[in-house]
Amino acid sequence: MEWETAYYDARVQQDLLCLPQGLQVRYDHLTSMMEEFGPNLGMPHTRALGGGLFVLRLKAKEGIGRVFFCTITLPASSTSSKRQTSTSVNRKIVMLHSFVKKSQKTPKKELETARKRLSELRASQN
Repeated sequence: MEWETAYYDARVQQDLLCLPQGLQVRYDHLTSMMEEFGPNLGMPHTRALGGGLFVLRLKAKEGIGRVFFCTITLPASSTSSKRQTSTSVNRKIVMLHSFVKKSQKTPKKELETARKRLSELRASQN
């Protein structure tokens, strides 16, 4: 089944558009792969951080970027037929937060932002 890419909010999408060009190209390539094959591309591309939070690892000549994401499965629409086609998308990869790394370790603030957005997204799903 295919996956669809979504964004926590417009600011996340805008931040991704502001990444250096090489990181944007890498992001586009990896998200295309995730949409086709699923979000678990494995190292060195993706990594599970626990609690439903994952990180997309970007590397280009301009530097290293990280994009935190989660996955959600949407219930089938009540207006749709009981049988879904193989092209229907009800699983989403939600981009939560991105940044360009400036040090070896991921800054605590960046991880906290991603975890907070994951919690808010889960709360809005219930």
